[in-house]
Amino acid sequence: MKGVVCALLVGLLCLWAPSLTKDTPPKVQVYSRLPGEWEKPNTFVCHVSGFHPPEITIDLLQDGKDMPGAEQTDLAFEEDWHYHLTRHVRFSPTEGQEFACRVTHMGKARTYVWEADV
Repeated sequence: MKGVVCALLVGLLCLWAPSLTKDTPPKVQVYSRLPGEWEKPNTFVCHVSGFHPPEITIDLLQDGKDMPGAEQTDLAFEEDWHYHLTRHVRFSPTEGQEFACRVTHMGKARTYVWEADV
């Protein structure tokens, strides 16, 4: 009987706790796995964290267009019900190209541009 009551309380807490969290905009980090060098294979990464609610879209862009082949981690959350997610794609940047991450959360889109290390 004790186990059933505990399970019920945990279930109710899981349903109730997210409603206590305020809407929180994401923190965004845009970087490459290796130092950015022109014409060298690398991985373009956009890490988004600390946001709530979990509905979010991450687009990786090259010169304003979606980059094909991008992969995304599973949505994960911290103890305080804030979420994090990472999207990445292989790329070989060429001078003059612009690489960016567009994050849309709560209907608001913002674009973050990658800065090469060269």
